[in-house]
Amino acid sequence: MITTPRRIAILGGMRIPFCRMNTNYMHLGNLEMLTAAMKALVEKYHLKGEILGDAAAGAVMKHSRDWSMTREAVLGSGLHPHTPAHNLDRACGTSLSTVIELGSRIALGELDSAIAAGVDSASDVPIVFGRHYQQILLDMNRARTFGQRLKALSRWRPSDLKPHFPAVTESRTGLSMGQSCELMAKEWKLTQQEQDELAYASHMKAAAAWKEGFYADLVAPFNGIDHDNTVRADTTPEKLAKLKPVFDRTGNGTLTAGNSTPLTDGASAVLLASEEWAKARGLPVQAYLTHFAVAAVDFSGMNGPREGLLMAPTYAVPKMLDRAGLKLQDFDFYEIHEAFAAQLLCTLKAWESADYCRTRLGRKAALGSIDRSKMNVKGGSVALGHPFGATGGRIVAGLAKLLAQKGKGRGLISICTGGGMGVTAILER
Repeated sequence: MITTPRRIAILGGMRIPFCRMNTNYMHLGNLEMLTAAMKALVEKYHLKGEILGDAAAGAVMKHSRDWSMTREAVLGSGLHPHTPAHNLDRACGTSLSTVIELGSRIALGELDSAIAAGVDSASDVPIVFGRHYQQILLDMNRARTFGQRLKALSRWRPSDLKPHFPAVTESRTGLSMGQSCELMAKEWKLTQQEQDELAYASHMKAAAAWKEGFYADLVAPFNGIDHDNTVRADTTPEKLAKLKPVFDRTGNGTLTAGNSTPLTDGASAVLLASEEWAKARGLPVQAYLTHFAVAAVDFSGMNGPREGLLMAPTYAVPKMLDRAGLKLQDFDFYEIHEAFAAQLLCTLKAWESADYCRTRLGRKAALGSIDRSKMNVKGGSVALGHPFGATGGRIVAGLAKLLAQKGKGRGLISICTGGGMGVTAILER
């Protein structure tokens, strides 16, 4: 029986290259990509034939055929078939949530090893038809006679063939993430220029990281590509400035395709374990998951003033810092998900605002500023791409490697999600 929580060891991660929608992975689905990422992890850590304690993964955009996606990926990964698996999703925080869930079970002694993963395809999205057509098909399937099937079919109309394409919108507001973030940018008085500056820095840091080989042992070649095709090494501030707003075309918008994450396909996987399990296999620990927190905001104004859809990390991070006994400035690295450059900038401005921290977070003073030279040092989501379910795994693996290279230190992870939620974590070495 475990009386003292065990340390949650992060041994490392692997992913496939992140690719823009409708490019290298346009004819693949979530299962193929997730299997590839897990297989790469299994090969990297010589886990073929091993029985792990559990595996968890999820996706935001998924077909009904993916009901057992993670288990199927495990069966195709090279792990022993006795390794169980399950699906889990929390929008853009999916793979960080899998890390947290499985890590917690390792801490409690339930598991000794696990794979936390995530995947998403913006290319292979489920296209469905209206409820009227659905009911006709179901009635035909339930019919016992030809006459009953013919009666159901007689209700069919040509309009039933109009497809319903999935959209990244909030059902309670009808707004897309970009439209919601545009409102946040207006509230915090952001300019396109400052958003473009952050986007430019993201691309330059990502390009430099690829050139120096940082991602060489974190990204496995797959389906004819060995690098993220989302990185724009040749972009310039001038090119970014010429792009027009895409979520508010009235002339007052500031979010463009250049300072927003591209729609992306990809998958990632992270190996977690107890220290004892890692030591028995001669696998070095890169970092430890030490603290985490989740939070949510009232983005639809159901119970008071409407809050920014992507502002929940501003709540989750201070809650986590209080538990850890740390200040916002006590970190060597900051991995803040760039859903949009504006989202990250709004988050930083909120933490710097004494009024916001007092009225929204119930704190006596502002959390303060961070050293931006320590933020997303190997590029962020604007440059590297954002397959919704896979971003957390990409961040955890990259941050763990940074801490291993440094030999000691502490890193903060902050991810905003659809549904007005935030998922955050601290890694230490």
